[in-house]
Amino acid sequence: MSASAIKTILVTGPTGYIGGRLIPRLLARGYRVRALARHPENLEGRPWSGSVDIFKGDVFCGLGLKEAMAGADAAYYLIHSMADTENFEAFEETSARNFAAAAVEAGIKKVIYLGGLGGDAAGLSHHLHSRHRMGEIMRGAGLNVTELRAAIIVGSGSVSFEIIRYLVERLPFIPCFRYLRDTRCQPVAIRDVLAYLAAALDKPGSDGKTIEIGGASVHTYREMMAIYAESRGLKRNFFSCVLWSPDLSSRLIGLVTPVPAVLARPLLESLRNDVVCSSDEALRLFPEIKPLDYRTAVQYALMRVTDNTVETSWTTAYEPHYARPCSFIDTEGLILQDHFITVEAPAGAVFKAFSGIGGRRGWFYAQWLWNLKALQDRLIGGVGMRRGRRHPDVIHQGEALDFWRVERVIDGRMLLLRAEMKLPGKGWLQFEARPRNASSSLLRMTAYFEPRGFWGNLYWYSLYPVHTYIFRGLLREIRRRAESIGA
Repeated sequence: MSASAIKTILVTGPTGYIGGRLIPRLLARGYRVRALARHPENLEGRPWSGSVDIFKGDVFCGLGLKEAMAGADAAYYLIHSMADTENFEAFEETSARNFAAAAVEAGIKKVIYLGGLGGDAAGLSHHLHSRHRMGEIMRGAGLNVTELRAAIIVGSGSVSFEIIRYLVERLPFIPCFRYLRDTRCQPVAIRDVLAYLAAALDKPGSDGKTIEIGGASVHTYREMMAIYAESRGLKRNFFSCVLWSPDLSSRLIGLVTPVPAVLARPLLESLRNDVVCSSDEALRLFPEIKPLDYRTAVQYALMRVTDNTVETSWTTAYEPHYARPCSFIDTEGLILQDHFITVEAPAGAVFKAFSGIGGRRGWFYAQWLWNLKALQDRLIGGVGMRRGRRHPDVIHQGEALDFWRVERVIDGRMLLLRAEMKLPGKGWLQFEARPRNASSSLLRMTAYFEPRGFWGNLYWYSLYPVHTYIFRGLLREIRRRAESIGA
């Protein structure tokens, strides 16, 4: 299909790791871009959001697809349902069927889908089988599908790369079972994945094809961890581990890394499959793309982390099943704990102080209590305080912030966080800066809790003294930092 035939493009999964990076690159190429998101408000504040037509919809439920696809020429399918649920395969199949039916009805000329590398022979893991199955569903519906298959994507914020990164950073002795020693992988840099995705639009030769994309080097997983250690100047020792269980290993990853066990398990099950390109078709179809080797890709990823220029992260799209999004409503059934303090600094300085909370800076006051809560949450299967934050100073709606989700941001004024730790109810924490005059402000912090039954009420009231101690100290520390900023 000629490039001139494609002008308007729909991107699904715009809040995800890939979609959030692909959209600005498509805009730079001059395409008109639409985005379909379950929570459009989470795209507010992105540098490119004002240049994109954003539609509210849910591919799994089949909502919003017709409106988003009307008049579009091509569509990207970048949705991955490997969420906090055991039946992610059923979620993925339903989503693919809904998308395919809507694309056929809308007359979409080309669909570009990012799947998983791996041979089609029997013995594929559930994760890789599901990735292949989705491509089959869309092709079976009669769509012109370009399916790009990739192994581990190496980039700052990529879930697979983060597992490797945190294991190597935090474990001086790394258990190495047979699959880590023997299974081969061809990792690919995120910049190369984005280049292939964008270039496929104006490559007629890619129509209807399944194209394997990979980096310039092939390694075992043990070698990849060793290369990461060398890149960081870390000395790491590997020891043979005979016994291996995906469940036990995923739990270890859940404790050591920011990636929850439920996400790690299907990825670990895929370790038994070699994920290496079986042809050089990608290099022939896209000669302008020169894939990086793994070591160079790691170095680029580390530069992004060091420079605080991480564009997107896996945490933005991941939402635990026990903390499904729900908008805050001020109504009966909510317990409120409100605190005020006067700050001798402008509202902008106050906002800058409280919007920089979490991540490497910590929670400003009584950090040991926050850490204790995070440990307790992790021990019962929660996310804990392991996801950090994407950027130390800039925060966007929809992003993860330790064990919270940023539900709303009003620049210079307000930050609303929704709790994603395991609780007997639903909780929110709101910070607000209200100007009093040119040089002083009112800082307000409100904790909202919607208890679930008796245990929810007991939980809140039993911790009321602790919360009061923490919140008052936190307000004083935010005031100190804001006044220092405003001085």
